[in-house]
Amino acid sequence: MNILILLGHPAPNSFNHALAVAVRDALQADGHRVSFHDLHAEGFDPLLPADEIPQAAGLPPDIRRHCDELKAADGIVIVHPNWWGQPPAVLKGWIDRVVRPGVAYRFEEGDNGEGVPVGLLPARTAVVLNTSNTPGEREREAFGDPLDAIWKRCVFGLCGVRDVRRRTFNVVVASTPEQRRRWLEDAVALCRNAFPAT
Repeated sequence: MNILILLGHPAPNSFNHALAVAVRDALQADGHRVSFHDLHAEGFDPLLPADEIPQAAGLPPDIRRHCDELKAADGIVIVHPNWWGQPPAVLKGWIDRVVRPGVAYRFEEGDNGEGVPVGLLPARTAVVLNTSNTPGEREREAFGDPLDAIWKRCVFGLCGVRDVRRRTFNVVVASTPEQRRRWLEDAVALCRNAFPAT
């Protein structure tokens, strides 16, 4: 399988980075072809220029490569912290620039964008791994789960990916090395279950 992994965290020594690398290594060991992007390390520009908005826009080579990898992905893994109930800006910018019409979705002929899009992504499964420094119970009671809505309904659901699996690891700031080791094992197991070895 072709698996696309996106990491959205600025610190190379973060637990998010450890999660993404552990999953990447495990999926490669299982025989999958992995496209791995540490968006911060690559200097991904999250700002969507106005001239990229039209579906027929000419795209810079790096954005075209991201679009091609997304269209070719049989599975997708997203790794990021929960910042204010949202993905970090670099990952939101990736969505804005790459999850675009003609790549991830289209509108029916005659629909000027007011209808429900038709998903185009071939991936049937996506895994989203989040970290948080808020206890899960307080997160749910105080804020609900905005990341669940963003990934399951607002992004993947509209783009044709029906099986979206999420796992949040918290509280990272107070976790022990043993807890983090178990979390890494859990993340790898979740991804291996989603994307069986070839």
